[in-house]
Amino acid sequence: MVCLVSFDLLKKRALSFLRDARVDLENGDYDLVLFHVEQFAQLYSKYLMYRRIGDYPKTHSLIRLLRDLTKIYGDCGLKELLNEYLEALYLLEESYISSRYLPREYDRDIASRVLNLSEKLLEVFKCLEVSS
Repeated sequence: MVCLVSFDLLKKRALSFLRDARVDLENGDYDLVLFHVEQFAQLYSKYLMYRRIGDYPKTHSLIRLLRDLTKIYGDCGLKELLNEYLEALYLLEESYISSRYLPREYDRDIASRVLNLSEKLLEVFKCLEVSS
C-alpha cells in the first residue's frame, strides 16, 4: 500500500517532469520532452486515482490511465481531450517504450505540440483535483 507521503510525492514528481519537459524544449532535447511529458501525465493520473480510490492500476499505459480517470472522476473535458489527441497520446506511450529500448529522435515541432498537450492535460488534472 502506498503511504500518504508518497501519494503527494506522485504529484510533486509529475510537476517536476513537466518542468523538465519545458527545459528540454529550450535545450533542444526533443526526445526527452516526450519522455518527460509522458511521465508527467502518467504520475499525475496515478496521483489523482490514488487520491480518489486509494490505489491505481500498475500499468504504464497512459491511455488506459486517462480512460480510467474519466470513469472515476467524470469529465472536466478529459473525454474530448482523449478524442482530439488520441494519436499524440499513442505517440507518448511509444516514446516511453522507445526511451528504454529503441533509439528514436523527434523534432521541435512534435515536441512543441506534445508540450502544448501537456499544458491542456494539466488544466484538466487541476479541474479533476478540485472536483474531488
